[in-house]
Amino acid sequence: MRFRRSEIFLHLLCWAVVLTFPFIMMTRSGFEVSLTQYLRHGSIVPLSFFFVFYINYFVLIPRYLFGRQTKKFLLLNVLLIVLVAGFNYELQIMNDELTKPIQNSKFIIQNSPPPPRPPRLIFFFRDLFTMVLTVGLSVAIRLSSRWSQIENARREAERARTEAELTNLRSQLNPHFLLNTLNNIYALIAFDADKAQTAVQELSRLLRHVLYDNRQATVPIEKEMDFMRNYIELMRIRLAPNVQVETQFDIPSGSRTQIAPLIFISLIENAFKHGISPTRPSYIHIRFSESQGSVECDIRNSYHPKSTSDKSGSGIGLEQVRKRLELTYPGRYEWKHGVSEDGKEYYSVLKTQQSPKTLPQPLPREGSGCAVKANHKS
Repeated sequence: MRFRRSEIFLHLLCWAVVLTFPFIMMTRSGFEVSLTQYLRHGSIVPLSFFFVFYINYFVLIPRYLFGRQTKKFLLLNVLLIVLVAGFNYELQIMNDELTKPIQNSKFIIQNSPPPPRPPRLIFFFRDLFTMVLTVGLSVAIRLSSRWSQIENARREAERARTEAELTNLRSQLNPHFLLNTLNNIYALIAFDADKAQTAVQELSRLLRHVLYDNRQATVPIEKEMDFMRNYIELMRIRLAPNVQVETQFDIPSGSRTQIAPLIFISLIENAFKHGISPTRPSYIHIRFSESQGSVECDIRNSYHPKSTSDKSGSGIGLEQVRKRLELTYPGRYEWKHGVSEDGKEYYSVLKTQQSPKTLPQPLPREGSGCAVKANHKS
């Protein structure tokens, strides 16, 4: 509606200039022309341009040009221009016949011959040419408006497609996350029922975040970091004594940053799934930090490559991370992951820069952005 009002105002302004410009130029050139005389005779030609312009703008262009009937559009415009120009020509003749006695009497009183008049056909062809330009201007403006509408529709369709794809990715992420967590609880039940009961309680807290906050495009980083802490504690329950887990959350107190929910969970899952050996010492180091709208999530874990017969790692988690980063942080992230040179550590570094629109929020929150060092593919 705002664009529509601006368009109407622009049309009114332009036609006001077109209609008043000849009157202003005539009066400044020394012609004695009253406003009434101008509106009666001199405004006929500008009004004919107005008529040709809007007949094309509202009827001929949408119906025939946009309807891929170009030949019919051109033919109708030729007929329209000839008829309007001929009408102007006849009106000019009638006007000259009416004003001729008055003008001749002035020159008789002044004892001077009247100046020669240019051929009327010159004005006829002038009007023809100007109306052709008017049609061209109408086509240009209408095409520009149509292109703008098509571009807006394309952007809306792209936005809807992106939201649908993100929704689909989230719907895949929830079962994947739940499956991994339930596997851990199942393993606990066999040897420690009390820990398994505690794990179920932790899982209920995690699911509350997954079910409600995951529906939003962004969440306060403080909530997301709490979710990460709870998940890590849940995973820590079933670890053997030979596994060292270190976490560090350098998130400024009162941070107002918003981040995409569950963007790091697959990386942490991979660390616990592929960074732990049942027989050899293992470690997982997880660090989150925020600085100037950028979050660093640095995850490193001992590297214990799986055998070819081990099918536990399907790669779904990291593939989801990659797709969500492309949709949520296009051009605003950097992700590096792989095995260290000595072959003992797996890392994944993801750096994201939050959109400026997500930075100012009404409630105090924690960190933003992220650089993640993850683990072996799951």
